[in-house]
Order: sequence, then C-alpha cells, then structure tokens
Amino acid sequence: MQQYKILAINPGSTSTKIAVYTNEQPDFEQVIRHNADELKEFSKIIDQYEYRRQLVEKALIDNNVKISELSAVVGRGGPLKPLASGTYVVNDVMVEDLKIGVQAEHASNLGGLLARGIASQTGIPAFIVDPVSVDELEPLARITGMPEISRRSLFQALNLKAVARRVAKDLQQDYNSLTLIMVHLGGGISVGVQRGGRMIDVTNPNDAGPFSPERAGCLPTHDLVKMCFSGNYTISDIRKKLVGNAGLVAHLGTNDGREVEKRITAGDTKATLVYEAMAYQVAKEIGAMATVVSGSIHAIVLTGGLAYSQMLVKMITDRVKFISQVLIYPGENELQALVEGTLRVLRGEEQPKIYE
Repeated sequence: MQQYKILAINPGSTSTKIAVYTNEQPDFEQVIRHNADELKEFSKIIDQYEYRRQLVEKALIDNNVKISELSAVVGRGGPLKPLASGTYVVNDVMVEDLKIGVQAEHASNLGGLLARGIASQTGIPAFIVDPVSVDELEPLARITGMPEISRRSLFQALNLKAVARRVAKDLQQDYNSLTLIMVHLGGGISVGVQRGGRMIDVTNPNDAGPFSPERAGCLPTHDLVKMCFSGNYTISDIRKKLVGNAGLVAHLGTNDGREVEKRITAGDTKATLVYEAMAYQVAKEIGAMATVVSGSIHAIVLTGGLAYSQMLVKMITDRVKFISQVLIYPGENELQALVEGTLRVLRGEEQPKIYE
C-alpha cells in the first residue's frame, strides 16, 4: 500500500491543533496554545497567519518532520460560500474568500491559508474538507414564515460527515444508502438528518435548535425583539448573549458539562433542571428531524465532546429510543476527519472539488 504522509491543521480561537499522519496512523498530534496577550497584537484574525505558520513549522521541526516528506497538507475549512460536501483544493478563489471572511471572520479561515502556505513550499496539494458552510438543504428546509429570511446551512459538517462514514462502516452499509439523524453535542449543538449522503435538513446552532453550553438556540421572537429595542443593549451585546454567553454559560456560569454534572451530583436542583432542559430540547429536535423522512431512520447518532457524558446521553436516549437505535460516537476527531478526506482524494476514491 502506498504511504501518504499528511499534515492536518485545525486553527481555533486560542490554539492551533496539528497532526501528521502516515495513511490512517498518527505520527504525532500537538496542540499549540496561543497566549491571549500575544493574540491581542493582531487586529484581525487574518493578521495571525504568519505568527501561526511559524509555530506550525517549528512544531514540525521539533517532531523531526520535513515538509519535503509530506504528500499533502489539509486545513480546517472556514465559513466559506455555501458548497457541497467534499474535499476541496485550496485555490486562488478560496484564498481570497478566506482572507476577507466571506461569511464570517473566524479562526478556521486560517486553516486553508496555512495549508496552502506550507504546501506551496514543495508544490504538494493543499486541501480543506467539509467546512461549516456545507449546504445540502432541500428547498422545503430553507423556507421560513418571512420571505426576506431563509434558513442557512451552517453546522459542524466535518465531524458529522466523518462520523456518518464510520457508522456506515460499522453497520456494514453503503454510506449513501443510510438515513441517519446526526447530533453534534458541543459548544454548539447541531441536529440534522442525512439521507443519501446529503444533510437534507440541519439546525444552524447560531440561529435555531436546542440551547447548548454557549448558544441560545431557538427563542421566543417577540421577547427577543423587545430586548433588542429596549435601549439596554448594543448589537454586539445581543450577539454575545446569543452566541458565547448563552445556554449553560448564562444559566450556570460555565460551559463545562463535567462541572454541571458535579453540581447535579451534589444536589444542585437548578443545575439539574437546566441540564435536563438542554437534553429535552435536543430530544425534541431529533423528533422533529424524524418527521423529515417520515420516521424511516436507520439510527440516531450522538457525537461531539458532550457525547462522552453518560448522564446527558441517557437523558436524550430515554426520550428518543422509540424512534430508532441510538449510537454513540463521542469526541470530534477533526484532525482524523481532515486526513480521511484527504486520503480519499489521494487514493482516487473521490475527485477533489473545485471552489468557485
């Protein structure tokens, strides 16, 4: 079997996670932490490019990896224009959209830029895989009660798509033949239904769905409008109350499910109520997604960091197990997912997609 050595890069707000894999086997993984004071020097996320690239290249040297040994470099894809699922070549058009933050300024925009910057030194390909802007919604899923507003597809596509492939392998089924309700339990919670390899409906955790450790989820609209026009908040204040300072953070002062469960075990009734309410809303959204495919589902799949929580998983499972079997794939494994998408292209199992 041909050996492919792949560098995967996943930039986050305060860290850059990297790994080098030889085929499916990791040679090393490392989390490069970024000091808040250092990041303050950069007015925009894109300005951090050179700073982060030098740290990634130093980590390669420290781990005795030469760029000339690599077969490809893959980065986490940012919120680009809506696109189909797949592995994309980082081309000039994508680079420009990543630089300007075509949908949003986010640390993940650096993923494709770092991949290309490092790959270009030896002429190897640079890719991204399943960015958050993967959009496979069916027309019915886009319509809202206001013609001026359509539902957008922004979700944890990288993890959900990779986990769906693992489910297909474990069930010994063809990936494109399965109908799955996929649930990412993280700082944001996405619930979607995948049929025929396409996520035909999914909640954008910044706009809708259940509340989560850091996001407000779906809210009573009239009360939200009153808050917005109360004169007590700026636009920035409201955005932070919706994303970042919402959910468990707003109710309990923490986004750490482990901390919440400690409080519950100690008899904290408020923590119990709020945590169960979050599980309740996740279960309701799973039930709603079941109607999209008339209840014809092979499995409900729970993944993401909070899927490690046996308490939360049980709260959700007890409410939805009547719909279908519930499978648990905890964690995000994003670096592995990036590598898997790259290998499918290098091995000729998929054609690389071109961003336009």
